[in-house]
Amino acid sequence: EVQIVESGGGLVQTGGSLRLSCVASGFTFDGYAMCWFRRAPGKEREGVACIASDDDTTYYSDSVKGRFTISSEKAKKTTYLQMTALKPDDTAVYYCAANEGWYLNTVPTEADEYDYWGQGTQVTVSS
Repeated sequence: EVQIVESGGGLVQTGGSLRLSCVASGFTFDGYAMCWFRRAPGKEREGVACIASDDDTTYYSDSVKGRFTISSEKAKKTTYLQMTALKPDDTAVYYCAANEGWYLNTVPTEADEYDYWGQGTQVTVSS
């Protein structure tokens, strides 16, 4: 059984930093793609940052580019989202999504492309 577990959310002031972690268990293959999505109250779900474990191909949404960094430890099947210069608009529930598979020079960025999801972790940025 595949399980996706996120951690690292919390409350931070504007300009602060947080690091989210996502661990996948139960994968059969070594390769995977992971993506962080977020949903704020009254807003649509947004793909924030994604990474492919085999070649570290990454994707960032325009809203976080230059402030967030996604990285992966393939052997641990763990992905991190380092968030800096946080703004109140970053307040949301952050979800990790994952797929097993080989991804070279590409990474899925749409929610319907991912099979496995975590429960979400709340990030709140106070002004």
